[in-house]
Amino acid sequence: MISTIRMKKLCLFGLLLLGISAQAQTARTFTLDLTADGQAQMVCFLPESPSGKAVVGVPGGGYSMLSNTHEGTLAAEWMNQQGIAYFVVNYRLPQGDRTKPMGDVMQGIRIVRDSAQVWGINPHDVGIMGFSAGGHLSSVISTHAPFDVRPDFSILFYPVISMVPEVSHKWSCLNFLGEEGLKDPELVRDFSTMNAVRSHLTPPALIISASDDRLVPFVTNGLEYYKAMRNAGNDCAMYVYPTGDHGFGFGHWFKYHDQLLTDLGNWLKDRQTPKPGAIRVACIGNSITDGHGIDMRTAYGYPALLQKKLGDDYWVKNFGVSSRTLLNKGDFPYMNEVAWQDAQAFKPDVVVIKLGTNDSKPQNWQFGSEFRQDLEQMVKALSPARILLCTPIPAFKPSWDISDSVITQSIIPIQKEVAKKYKLQVVDLHSLFAGAEDLLLDDGIHPNGKGCERMAEIISEQIKNK
Repeated sequence: MISTIRMKKLCLFGLLLLGISAQAQTARTFTLDLTADGQAQMVCFLPESPSGKAVVGVPGGGYSMLSNTHEGTLAAEWMNQQGIAYFVVNYRLPQGDRTKPMGDVMQGIRIVRDSAQVWGINPHDVGIMGFSAGGHLSSVISTHAPFDVRPDFSILFYPVISMVPEVSHKWSCLNFLGEEGLKDPELVRDFSTMNAVRSHLTPPALIISASDDRLVPFVTNGLEYYKAMRNAGNDCAMYVYPTGDHGFGFGHWFKYHDQLLTDLGNWLKDRQTPKPGAIRVACIGNSITDGHGIDMRTAYGYPALLQKKLGDDYWVKNFGVSSRTLLNKGDFPYMNEVAWQDAQAFKPDVVVIKLGTNDSKPQNWQFGSEFRQDLEQMVKALSPARILLCTPIPAFKPSWDISDSVITQSIIPIQKEVAKKYKLQVVDLHSLFAGAEDLLLDDGIHPNGKGCERMAEIISEQIKNK
C-alpha cells in the first residue's frame, strides 16, 4: 500500500511535470519594436509545435490604457498549446489620432506575414483577436485595412462596434475619434464598423460576449456586427454567455472559461485554411458572382461551390460586387471598387471574369463604344494571370432593364474578339444556359442554387482543361 505522504509526493511531482509540460508549449518569447521610438511593441510567443496558424492579440482599455494581461499575454499559453503562434500588440493610444493604433496593429500583422516562413506560420492563416476597445480596433482593421494587412479571421471579445457614444462606450468613441471627429457624422458612421462590412472581403468573425455586459451594450455593438456580417452573407459565429459582465478576457475567474476555450478551439479548428502553394483563383463579377438571392452566399454561391469542386490544390476567392459594370462610365463601375483592388492584390494565378450583364442597361450601354477598351484595360491589369472570360448567362426577363439582345448582339461579340486578341479562354455561359430558365431565380437573371451548382461545374471543368 502506498503511504499518504508518498501519494502526496507523487501528486506534487505529477503537477510539477504538468506545469513543465504546459510551459514547454512555448518555444520562444521575445519583444519587437513596432515604431522607431519603441512606443509601440509586439510581444511574440512562438509554439514548440506550430500548426501554421497565428493570432495577433489587441488588448482593450477604452483607448485610454492597455489591459494587456487578461486581455493579452494570458492567452499565450493556451494559444501555444494549440500550436498557434501568438502576438500581443501594445499599440500607441490614439488621443484622437486613430492612425496611431491602426498603424501599429497593421505593422504587427505585416511583420507576422513577412516572417511567416521563419516562424512556421501560414501567411494566409493570420487572424486578429481584440477585446473591448481592442475589439473595435480589430474590427476596424478587418474592415478598413488594405488587403496585404487585413486579417484572415477575426475574434472579437465584447467589442465596441458603434462610435455613437449614446449606444456604445463613450470614452472609446471620444478617445478614438477625438472631439472634432465625433462631430463628423460620416466619420462616426464609417468607424461604426457594422457599416463597413463588405461581402466576401471582410474576414470571417467570431463574437464572444456576455448577456449582462453593462459597459459595452451587446445589442447595439457585437450583435450589430453579427447582423451586418450575416446580411452580407459572410461567415460569422456568436457566443453569448449568460453572465460575465464586461472584461473577462482569458481570466480563469470567468464562470464559463472552460466552455469559452472549447468554443473558441472548435471554431478555430473548423476554419478551412488555404493549402500553401495552392493555385489562386479570383472570381470577378457582378451580383451573379456575388451571389444575389443565395442565402449564405459565402458557402453556397458559385465561387464557394467552385472551391469544393476544384479541391485543396486551389484557393478560390470571391470578388463579386452586385450591380457593377465593366464599363468605367457605367452607373457602378467595377474597377472603382475595393474588390477590384483586392483582386489584384490577391495575385491570382487564374481569373474568372463574369461581367457584362449590367452593361446592357440603356443608361450604361450608351457608353458601349468604350466596352472593348475597358475590357482590354482589365485584361492587361490582370496579366500574367490565366483569364477565363465568361459570357453573360441569358437574360430570360428584362428585369432592371437588362437587355438580352444587347448581350447577344453587342457584348458577347466584343468579348470573343478581345479573347481572341489576348488568347483568353472563353466560357460561353450564354449558350450553356440556353433554355435552362429553371436554373434561375424568378427575376430571370440570377442563378438559383442549382444554377450556381451548374456554373461551378462548367467553370471547374474549364479551369482543369488547360
